[in-house]
Amino acid sequence: MSAAYAPRARLLVRVRILCALFILVALLLITRLYFVQIVHGDMHRQSAEGQYVQAASDIQSRREIRFTRHTGEEVAAAIMQTGWRVAIHPAQLEDSAHAYEMLRGVVQIDEERFYASAAKIDDPYEEVAFRVSDSEAAAVRALKLPGVTTVRDEWRMYPAAELAAQTIGFVGYRGERRAGVYGLERYYEDTLKRADSKLYVNPFAEIFANVQAALASDPAAHEGDIITSIEPAVQTRLEDTLRAVMESFAPRMAGGIVMEPSSGRIIALAIHPTFDPNTFNTVEDQTVFSNPLVESVYEMGSIMKPLTIAAAIDAGAITPNTTYEDRGFVIKSGKRISNYDGRARGVVDMQQVLGQSLNTGVSFAVDRMGKETFARYIEALGLGEETGIDLPNEAAGNIRALAGSVDVDYASASFGQGIAFTPIAMVRALATLANGGALPEPHIATAVRYPSGIVRPLARANARQVFSPETATQVTDMLVTVYDESLLGGELKVERYSIAAKTGTAQIANPHAGGYYADRYLHSFFGYFPAHEPRFIVLLYAIEPKREIYASATLARPFSALADFLIRYYEIPPDR
Repeated sequence: MSAAYAPRARLLVRVRILCALFILVALLLITRLYFVQIVHGDMHRQSAEGQYVQAASDIQSRREIRFTRHTGEEVAAAIMQTGWRVAIHPAQLEDSAHAYEMLRGVVQIDEERFYASAAKIDDPYEEVAFRVSDSEAAAVRALKLPGVTTVRDEWRMYPAAELAAQTIGFVGYRGERRAGVYGLERYYEDTLKRADSKLYVNPFAEIFANVQAALASDPAAHEGDIITSIEPAVQTRLEDTLRAVMESFAPRMAGGIVMEPSSGRIIALAIHPTFDPNTFNTVEDQTVFSNPLVESVYEMGSIMKPLTIAAAIDAGAITPNTTYEDRGFVIKSGKRISNYDGRARGVVDMQQVLGQSLNTGVSFAVDRMGKETFARYIEALGLGEETGIDLPNEAAGNIRALAGSVDVDYASASFGQGIAFTPIAMVRALATLANGGALPEPHIATAVRYPSGIVRPLARANARQVFSPETATQVTDMLVTVYDESLLGGELKVERYSIAAKTGTAQIANPHAGGYYADRYLHSFFGYFPAHEPRFIVLLYAIEPKREIYASATLARPFSALADFLIRYYEIPPDR
């Protein structure tokens, strides 16, 4: 290398290093501007607006929960609403009566609370009005009342009000801090709460945090918005359906689930009675906050029968054409088990067992496959475990009756009595018939959107195979015949769509006297469609309905109307 060339080479290296540094600084500035103006823009604007007022001490911002329409459009389910509070300094009020009269003209204010606060002369700060809009706060400030100030506020708002209330939950106090106390708000607390509400964050730390979130094995472990599979129009229709059941038959409770059997995505999940999470503090009966679809177990009755028949077919113990002699009852462990009407049908096949809902028939199926085999299928269906759905306080099923070898316990279990599970566990188990024999993982949240805008889908476990696809197809064919011919005499048959369905009517256990109530029932109904390539599976149930004994009278028509809505809303093509 020549002596003249060496200095030029060193100069070129220095220029390149300087250019790289300038580019790096520019990238950092651009990144910082993006987070200041786009990601944290709202926070900066709120801070600027609140520079001349006292800040509320317990404001805690929070990420959003979103519904998803079938078109992919997102709809707000839980958001932060910004506004103001009105506070007074009692010792500085010149005329409390005048101040009250002036304030009531521009904001909603409770008279009793105001005067009680104004009387606390030794207290330097009392809040007297809440959730005040920007225009109302400006009007308060324009009054220039001595001792009156506005305080920046932020609160959780649920734009859809009662819609999916038990699923979304709400934010309240857990001990001394505000946090999610029910539903998704509680389950995804660590994801929804803002990890750092400061306006300034080191840009290097912010970049690192977002890269870390984008590469994390568990997307929900990092702060972000929760995107759900709840479809607001379907949720509305399901809630309307349950409301109509409540009005027509006055059950103590009614619930429903709409799920995609292939993916486990929950499209709608509802309970009535319900509540408005925006005004949860006014609710007298706080039991409505919980979600019995995942927190309570029930003996679900005859919707269990298709699973019993599927287990026996899958085990090679029977076929749909297998026959037995129905005498109207059987004796098991010295106890009499009868059909719902006590009538004998003579020689019947397994199709008639489902079509006429014969308790003796499914007991026969258990005898043919053996008690141990039946118990293994019940366990494989997950009916004794939690499903893992992303909602708090999920209960595991109670299948302890199958731990022994008492014949009557197995006979009862074959038609859904003596064993109990949550509705979400039941619909998951029934979904195996619609999903080629595979057990899906029910879930509500589908993705997390990080503050950077990156969206990470939530991973779900692979479905485990319980029945063979051939078994699922055979039982589906049987259930289509039930819907087309047996249910209400074929009244609900849809010419161009195949629907697989079954009713259930279960006696309700008497926890005080033992045995079962003679006049209290749980009605259930499930169905999926189109039967051999199902888009949806629907489960409805009602506890202690009045005026009707059987679920075919209370839930069959509501199911049919809901299925018709889903077919039209999703434009599902006919399958026959």
